[in-house]
Amino acid sequence: MADVDQGSAAPTESSPAMDSLNGIDTNGTDAAVNATVAKFVATPEGTALAYGSLVFMALLPIFFGALRSVSCSKSKVAAENGYEYRSSSDMPETITSRDAARFPIIASCTLFGLYLFFKIFSEEYINLLLSMYFFVLGILALSHTLSPFMNRVVPASLPNKQYQLLFTQGTGESKEEIVNYEFDTRDLFCLAISTVVGVWYILKKHWVANNLFGLSFALNGVELLHLNNVSTGCILLGGLFVYDIFWVFGTNVMVTVAKSFEAPIKLVFPQDLLERGLNASNFAMLGLGDIVIPGIFIALLLRFDVSLKKNTRTYFYTSFLAYIFGLGLTIFVMHTYKHAQPALLYLVPACVGFPVVVALLKGELTDMFRYEETVPETEGNPKEEITETEKKDQ
Repeated sequence: MADVDQGSAAPTESSPAMDSLNGIDTNGTDAAVNATVAKFVATPEGTALAYGSLVFMALLPIFFGALRSVSCSKSKVAAENGYEYRSSSDMPETITSRDAARFPIIASCTLFGLYLFFKIFSEEYINLLLSMYFFVLGILALSHTLSPFMNRVVPASLPNKQYQLLFTQGTGESKEEIVNYEFDTRDLFCLAISTVVGVWYILKKHWVANNLFGLSFALNGVELLHLNNVSTGCILLGGLFVYDIFWVFGTNVMVTVAKSFEAPIKLVFPQDLLERGLNASNFAMLGLGDIVIPGIFIALLLRFDVSLKKNTRTYFYTSFLAYIFGLGLTIFVMHTYKHAQPALLYLVPACVGFPVVVALLKGELTDMFRYEETVPETEGNPKEEITETEKKDQ
């Protein structure tokens, strides 16, 4: 939803904005303004490195988030069949067609609300509140991202104590669980690492810390936000396609919010890295909306591939390559016309069109649009399967 931008003087300036993935788009600053502020003209090598790195970073959360969404979907099936699962944080949120239809409207209201806030109140105090908000969210997101990796690298011989955080409301038969979260020593270690990154981001606003949080937000979004069927995905992408074009080309609201909003809701990479190293300050950037929104559709197609039980990932790889094509086309058009572009203008037709054409050629178009994520009949004892998985993780 955010556009691909040609750069800015600092990672916290002219950044695309999204309210926790709720689709706030931006129209980046003009290249001439960037040159004036940063007093630096990017070399062809620096520009190629920056945009190549952005494309590579965008692909990581889509690919691994889609793979993790399959496991996440299995945990949801187990829970809906009445079996316990170790962590409630792994449970996905399902997006219905009604949610998809309302999403562009909510995103527009959020964007315009931020615009009014920045016009009425002090930008410094608003960004202070937003920084603390994303500081907490970033720590939780990064911790959740690191957890599976930590389970693999930490030796099983090390002690791993189990903990439970439980909040209830009421007493007796009327007692109701508000929070019931189980975690272990490895989760606490992930939380400690994430907190260090969070403090680094708050104090320095360094672009590496920004990207660590941004990649975590994107991966968690692709993993935990599930479209219930392909039609819902088309509604969501179609609505945000119109939303993106209107707010980017139709008003200056996007530019105002982008220049004022400071949060790790974009990926950035310096175009002057070769000249200035880690202290570089002329950034190319990509909003998380351009990763998460197509990403959850690509993840849905992977789960559709799995449901076909053909041991192929045709639709996943097709949509994944389509994403690369759409993002590359966005960058090409931006440099041709010297103006920041709304990436969904190119990503939506590519990510929807390519898989539909493949399904049409294979005669599976009807199956694709009939596919819906429901609770299948489980074979065997799912509780035993989950227990075995936990043993392997430990």
